[in-house]
Parts: sequence; structure tokens; C-alpha cells
Amino acid sequence: MPGAPPAPAPPSVLARSRALVRPALVDALGRLHPWTGEMAAYSLGWSDLSGTPDAGASEGKGLRQALAVLAAEACGAPGPSAVPGAVAVELVHAFSLLHDDIMDGDELRRRRPTVWKEYGTGPAVLAGDALLASAVQTLAEAPGGQAGAAVLRLSGTLADLVRGQSDDLLFADRPWTGTDSVGPGAYRSMAEHKTGSLLGCALALGALLGGAAGSTVTALDRAGRHLGVAFQAVDDLLGIWGDPAHTGKPVHGDLRQRKKTYPVLAALASTGPAARELLALLDAPCPPDGPTASRAAGLVETAGGRTATLAEARRHLDAARSCLHGLPLAPHAVREFQELLTYLAHRTV
Repeated sequence: MPGAPPAPAPPSVLARSRALVRPALVDALGRLHPWTGEMAAYSLGWSDLSGTPDAGASEGKGLRQALAVLAAEACGAPGPSAVPGAVAVELVHAFSLLHDDIMDGDELRRRRPTVWKEYGTGPAVLAGDALLASAVQTLAEAPGGQAGAAVLRLSGTLADLVRGQSDDLLFADRPWTGTDSVGPGAYRSMAEHKTGSLLGCALALGALLGGAAGSTVTALDRAGRHLGVAFQAVDDLLGIWGDPAHTGKPVHGDLRQRKKTYPVLAALASTGPAARELLALLDAPCPPDGPTASRAAGLVETAGGRTATLAEARRHLDAARSCLHGLPLAPHAVREFQELLTYLAHRTV
């Protein structure tokens, strides 16, 4: 954005955690059927369709595995103790993206065709199922005495993910305005379950496998859930204004699909001609074409949707920080967590 400060460099904890967790992730994929393993490796950005390593592909930020490692270290445990949890949440995240792309009809993910576009819907569903099974198995085999509690927490997170995705899909059939429209509270609940639950699980698993007290595990889970709402809000911004070179998705993609995202809902909640014109465009019989979507994006900004979404993200990032207050955590790990929050707050390119 013009005049915006430069985004900070990715925190070192992302690369450090990736290096720590990668061998265990490779092992987990190596135990899959060769076909589902091939699709999984493609979905993770490790290889192209021929199975050859793809140096130009994006492997994502690795946020969830970094949170798990950081949580263990914050609780005084060595980072490797969190590796089974880090692998599990990374595999669940990959599974959820495979299925989300099918449900949303998305044809691009990280600037490459999605798995279902390249392999077909049935194979992509199967690959997602394989990743989920591998996540549970990895966590169940975690050393120490916390494997059962860790699997139980992951199962609760999976239920939350399904609940959040269900709400997100059902939002499509609800009106833009009126008593049955999607309000801020319903949106936050969806975002917490769909996005925040897995981020909270990553922190909670790292703490749990690191031997933290139950109160610390709970507080870190809550911090991750707030982080997830902020993360989803910023994703909504990127879904409208993000640079396709960075997001890997078409410009104004969410507006073309008429998704009920936070910027649009906030804009429609305002009063004035911009909100009224935006509503007319969204309620038109045909989905917005390129020029119409561009016009809608301008109206969302004029009606305050971008500003409101940034404020929402900042509120939840602050709430995530507040969850750490008073916990017996290692200062160096807390500093790294703060650096990670600052980095995520600048994803609004």
C-alpha cells in the first residue's frame, strides 16, 4: 500500500522451526501410500507433478509448526519435544487446505494449480484423508506420557475446524442485510473455529508435550485462537487487495465469489451511498466481473471496510499478547512470539 511502512523480515523462528520439523514431516509422508504421498508432497510445495523437487514452489510460512516449537521452549522444554505436535498441526493444516480448495472451487494455491485441479476431486479428497490419518498417528506415537492427552486435544480441534468450515459454507446462503444476515459475532465465531482453533492447538500441543501446567496450556490455546481471528481478518484483506504474486490467488477473488468476508460485512454495516451501491452490486443476479469487482473493492474501502478489518486484526493481536501476561514463560521465547505477531500484522500487502 502506498505510504505503508516496509514489512519486517520473516522472524528467524520460522526457518529454525522448519529445519527442526522437516525431517519428521518427511518421515510422515514417507509412510503414506506412494500415490497419496506424491499428492501430499505436491500440496506442501515440495515437488512438482513428476515428483521432482520444485525450487520455485512455496511451502507456506510454517506458522503452526513454529508456534508449537515456541510454546515448548517458552515452557522451558527443548524444541524437539514439540516436534510430534508440530508435525500433526502441519499435516492437519495441509489436509484442511486440500478439502477447502475443493469446497470453495479454488483452482490456485500458492501460485500453482490446486491438487484437485491436477489430480481430480476424488484423489485430492483421499490425499487429505491420508494427511489427517498421518497427523493422528504421529501424535499418538509421541514419546512421553502426554500422547493420549495430545490426541484428545487434536480431536477437539478437528471438531472445531468442521464447525467453522460449516458456518463459512452456510454463510453463502444467508442474506447480506437483515435479521438473518451474518453479524460480527457470527463471523468471529466462524474465524475462531476455522482458523484460530488450529493455531491454538499448535501452541497448546507444544506446551502440553513440553510438560506445562494445564492453566498454561489453556492460556496459550486462547492466545492462538485470538491470533487466528486476526489471521483470518488479514486473509480477508488479502482476498480483496492482495497482490497475486504474493497470495497466489486472482485479484479480487473473494469479491468475485461474493464471499462474506469481514471487510465486506463491515462496509455494509456502515451508512452512506458507498454501502448502498456495494449492496446493489453484491445482490445482482450475476457474480461480479473484473470491472465490477474492482468497483466493489473501491466501495468496500470507501465505506470503511479495510480500516475496520485492520482494527479488528489489531484488537485480536493485542488480545493474543494479553493472554501471555502472568504466565511462567521463558522471556526469549516470548520475545520471539512477539516478533512473530509483528510480522503477521504486516501481511496486508
